[in-house]
Amino acid sequence: MRLSRRGLLRAGLGTTAAMALGGLASGCAVPTGSTGRNMVLWYWDGGLGDTVLKQARKRFDGSVALRAVKIGGYYRSKLITTMAGRAHIPDIAGLKGEDMASYLPDADQFVDLRTLGAEKLRNRYLAWKWEQGRADDGRMVGFPIDCGPVAHYYQYEVFRRAGLPYEPADVSRELGSWERFFAAGEHLRKRIPGTCLLTDITSVFEMSVNQGTKRYVDRDRHFIGDQEHVRTAWDRAVEAKRRRIVSDLVSGTPDQLSAVQDGKLPSQLNASWATNDIKTGVPRTTGRWRVAACPGGPSNIGGSFLSVTKACREPEEAFRIITWVLDAANQAQGFVDAGLFPSTPASYGMTTLREPDPFFGGQTTMDVFGPAAQKIPVAYDSPYDTALSQPVKDEIKNVGVLGKDPEQAWRDAMRTCRRIAEHLGVSH
Repeated sequence: MRLSRRGLLRAGLGTTAAMALGGLASGCAVPTGSTGRNMVLWYWDGGLGDTVLKQARKRFDGSVALRAVKIGGYYRSKLITTMAGRAHIPDIAGLKGEDMASYLPDADQFVDLRTLGAEKLRNRYLAWKWEQGRADDGRMVGFPIDCGPVAHYYQYEVFRRAGLPYEPADVSRELGSWERFFAAGEHLRKRIPGTCLLTDITSVFEMSVNQGTKRYVDRDRHFIGDQEHVRTAWDRAVEAKRRRIVSDLVSGTPDQLSAVQDGKLPSQLNASWATNDIKTGVPRTTGRWRVAACPGGPSNIGGSFLSVTKACREPEEAFRIITWVLDAANQAQGFVDAGLFPSTPASYGMTTLREPDPFFGGQTTMDVFGPAAQKIPVAYDSPYDTALSQPVKDEIKNVGVLGKDPEQAWRDAMRTCRRIAEHLGVSH
C-alpha cells in the first residue's frame, strides 16, 4: 500500500519546536498576522475537506476574507520557521496530531481557546481527543479536527476460502484477541500457501503500543520506553515474525501492491483514513474488502487540530470559523471529501456516513469505526515521544525486514534512546 499522508510519522527531536517557538517570546514587535478583513488559514494536502472550506469562505465573507493556504512539504518545519520569523504568520494554523505534543510547551504562542468559549463545546467532541489539544497547565491549543481509529481490513473471499470467519461481526468476535489473530494467520498460510496475514510486524508493534495508556516519556519527563508496556508490544511483534504470519515485502513497493491485489496479502491493520489509501492503491480490489475490529482492542493513529495563533488580530472571528468548520455536519462532509474521521460522535449516525460502501461489499464501515473511536484509551503524549520512539520503531523494522536478532535490536534501541534522552534532558 502506498504511504498515506499520515502513514509516515516523521522523527525529530522533541525540543525542535520548543527552541524555534521559544524565540517568539522575546525580542521584536507584535507578530505579523491578519489586518482588517484578511484572515489566513494554513493546512496541508488532505488536512481539511475542500467542500467545507469553500462553504466557509462564502459563509464568513461578510466579516472576513478567508484565505485557506495549502502548505506542501514538511508542514511543521515551515510553520515553526514562519512563527519564529514573526512575519506572514497564519491566523489559523492546522497542527498535525503526531506533532501536537511538541507544540504544547509553547502554548503561550497560541490563543488559549478556553478564553474564546471552547469549554462550552467540549461535550460535542471525543473526550480523549479533546484532551490531546491541551497543555499541562490546562490551556487549550488545538481544537479537534479528526482522529484515526484502527480497524482490521481483510479480503472477504480469501478468508472464506481459507476456512476462517469472514463476516465482519464474526471476524471481530473470533479474531478479537492477538492470540486468535495470530492463530488465524497460521491457519491462512497453511490453507493457502504463499499467503500472509500482514505485510510486516511494524503494525503489530505500533497498534499494540497505542492500545495502552503509556507511551515513551511520562509527565515527570522520565523515559519509560524500556518498561513492560513497550516491551510487551515488542515481543508481540517478534512473535508475529516467529509464527510466519508476515511477509518479507516492504510496504508501498510494487511487489507489495501486487501481492495485495492478488490476495496474497489479504489483511492489514490500519486507521480509518486508510480506506482512501486502499481504494486508490489497489482500485481493482473493489468489493473484496470488509472491515472488522482491531485485535486486542481500540487503537488510534493520527488525527489533527486547528489553532489560533497569537498573531491573529481577530481571534473571536477565527474561533467562529474553526467551530463552524469542525461542527458535526461539516466533519461528516470532511470524511466524505478527505477521509477525515470525525472527532464528533454526533456525526456517526448521520445518513452521509451510513451509506453502504460498494468498495467494502456494501458494508456500513461506520459500525466498526464509530464504536472504536469512542473507546480509545487516554494516554499522555510527551513532546519527547517522537524522538524517543523512533529508535524503537527503527529496530523493530530491522527485525521484521532484515531479520536482525530481536534481543540485539532491543539493546541497540535502548542504547540509542538513552543517548537521546540525555541530550534532551529526559531522565532514564
